[in-house]
Amino acid sequence: MAELPTLIQDLALILSVAGIVTLVFKRLKQPLVLGYIVAGFLVSPHMPYTASVADMESVHLWADIGVMFLLFSLGLDFSFKKILKMGVSPVISTVTIIFSMSMLGVCVGHAFGWSQMDCIFLGGMLAMSSTTIIYKAFDDLGLRQQQFAGLVMSVLILEDILAIVMMVMLSAIASGNSPDGGQMVGSVLKIAFFLVLWLVVGIFAIPLFLRSVRKLINAEVLLIVSLGLCCAMAVFSTKVGFSSAFGAFIMGSILAETVEAEKIEKLVEPVKNLFGAIFFVSVGMLVDPQILVSYALPIVILVLTILVGQAVLGSLAFMLGGESLKSAMRCGFSMAQIGEFSFIIASLGLSLGVISDFLYPVVVAVSVITTFLTPYMIRLATPAYNALEMRLPSKIIRMLNHLSTSHPATQEHSLWKRLMTQMALNTLIYSILSSATVALMFTFVLPFMQKLLAGWEMHWYANAITGVLTVFFIAPFLRAMVMKKNRSEEWKTLWAESNRNRLPLLFTILVRVVIAVGFIFYICRSLSHFNNALMITLGVVAVALMVFSRSIKRRSILLERLFINNLRSRDIEAQVHGKKRPLYEGRLLDRDIHIAEFDVPGDSQWMGMTLRQLNLGRRYGVHVSSILRGGHRLNIPDGDYVIFPADRLQVIGSDSQLSQFQQALQQEVWGEEPDMEKREMKLRQLIIGADSSLVGKTLEESGIRSNYSCMVVGLEEGKENLSQVNPNRRFEEGDIIWLVGEEESLRALFQNA
Repeated sequence: MAELPTLIQDLALILSVAGIVTLVFKRLKQPLVLGYIVAGFLVSPHMPYTASVADMESVHLWADIGVMFLLFSLGLDFSFKKILKMGVSPVISTVTIIFSMSMLGVCVGHAFGWSQMDCIFLGGMLAMSSTTIIYKAFDDLGLRQQQFAGLVMSVLILEDILAIVMMVMLSAIASGNSPDGGQMVGSVLKIAFFLVLWLVVGIFAIPLFLRSVRKLINAEVLLIVSLGLCCAMAVFSTKVGFSSAFGAFIMGSILAETVEAEKIEKLVEPVKNLFGAIFFVSVGMLVDPQILVSYALPIVILVLTILVGQAVLGSLAFMLGGESLKSAMRCGFSMAQIGEFSFIIASLGLSLGVISDFLYPVVVAVSVITTFLTPYMIRLATPAYNALEMRLPSKIIRMLNHLSTSHPATQEHSLWKRLMTQMALNTLIYSILSSATVALMFTFVLPFMQKLLAGWEMHWYANAITGVLTVFFIAPFLRAMVMKKNRSEEWKTLWAESNRNRLPLLFTILVRVVIAVGFIFYICRSLSHFNNALMITLGVVAVALMVFSRSIKRRSILLERLFINNLRSRDIEAQVHGKKRPLYEGRLLDRDIHIAEFDVPGDSQWMGMTLRQLNLGRRYGVHVSSILRGGHRLNIPDGDYVIFPADRLQVIGSDSQLSQFQQALQQEVWGEEPDMEKREMKLRQLIIGADSSLVGKTLEESGIRSNYSCMVVGLEEGKENLSQVNPNRRFEEGDIIWLVGEEESLRALFQNA
């Protein structure tokens, strides 16, 4: 018999051990990520007392695939629109935390005398809190619906995004001899360029593709198409100098804006779980006990650095974001750990060969310890605030509790800010699209045209044709850049308010015209030898024709409408199916109450009861604003609405009220049947004898159902099928009836019959 490949044997060992260890960790109510790491340690070559993985190279290959699918799933759960709606507050907090913790990590590394690259990568690892672990901790502690938890999750989402950017920057830094400011700026600009380009083109093209083939796609096809897009983007990302994980994340975030996003997320989850488990197991394989013993002091120092650093610097960062002292401390204490992105950054450093071998197991050990301490740090926040409140003067406490980064602005200042932001964003996006189009035309079309016309010695014709086609393709972008927002409400209001506003408004048009002319100038200069004055004149004329052309205007408006519809498709689908939260939620947040969603368990004792019977307002002080049932929304339900299992309730209340409501909803359930095996239903035959108590009684008088909880399914009369028992028929001696019931009930009936 042929021997199994080593990889199959390794996978059998990895998954078997991981399954056993994660069951233990589930029993201990610990994060499964830690279970995977422990499983990896048990099957690693560093553990002499257990079976070890033989083909480490193949396992690491699967682990790289796991990283790619983990980030693809993260992208599916992410929306750039959510980030834009968060405002500046989470951005301030996130940037402050990452900068502070990175610098702290670099300083600690230098204090131990580690190399420069070790210190830089260590700073990146210490800056990344774990979204998975914190979300699980909030869920276990019943805090997920509280307001501060939402703020923490917003910052974690932004951290995950900046982690992707950090990985790209670290790769760029590692490729050089030393970190260089210009190189870092160039990396950031390159990331921004491709990020905007891929998102805009992806959101324009991919939803259009999925919509056109929607009738042909089932679950299997959708999974294959999604993973195919993920892998294709990962390959394309590596071709332009980024990591495959970055490309997978971008494709996930593009698909997150489609109607199929939730279906894709559910389909991809098992794949992500499998490969993600292998990745975390591979993390555990790199843990060397000898290194942990040798570096015990750095591990302890790093743990204290994270706990104290996040508790102090994290709290200050949230205060800079506008939170009160108590809320900021709850947020900061919650983030005192490192997790999956720290492992990914460490793996990147190892794969690039720029960090020392000891750093990876040290970071894993720090992550394990801080993860265990996460629930305790979350619980410690409130007592720490109470102790601080007792020791600080009340004047300082009041000042800190009302600290905010928001400042009042005049209406005119607000209008200018909104208008300039929109114009700058439009100019940036259309400039990137135009630059990408020019690059594609010069890279592919120009060589093709030159080769096609080379035999006829028409080199200038090839350049001219390419130039005209390029201008034709970028014309809608340049027109939109120049004309967009020139008739907006902000523009009209500022124009009418004061004559002083008119010259600056006209200047904004002039700047955008100059940028548009610059693109035409660049095309002419690259493809011809005209003098500068003539090329500038051609640019001005071309832009003027674009502005006044009705055809180009229609193309520009059509492209923009299609993009906006694709971008809003998921929101539209959510509104149709009653999944979108109401717009007034933001106003409630200013009044210390907010909306939270709760799923009614399938075994809830509330099901079948009306809202009037439950009396939730009197019991918990909350209000049910909507019930989401199936694909429908029941708004403002009255007291006669009945609760069904799997209903999703949108409830309004404060943190404490919602916490009490959640606790009652989870506790008031029927629970598991303790003796499930004894409740099995049996089918038995009963022959009624002369001395039976059933003789002469009707079905109802016999008490078979009411007294013994059994059911008569038929009467045997020698026919092919059983006969139905007439309710008025009286049982006679010799009747053969068939009964269904539990074993105990049937035994009691047979004894008394």
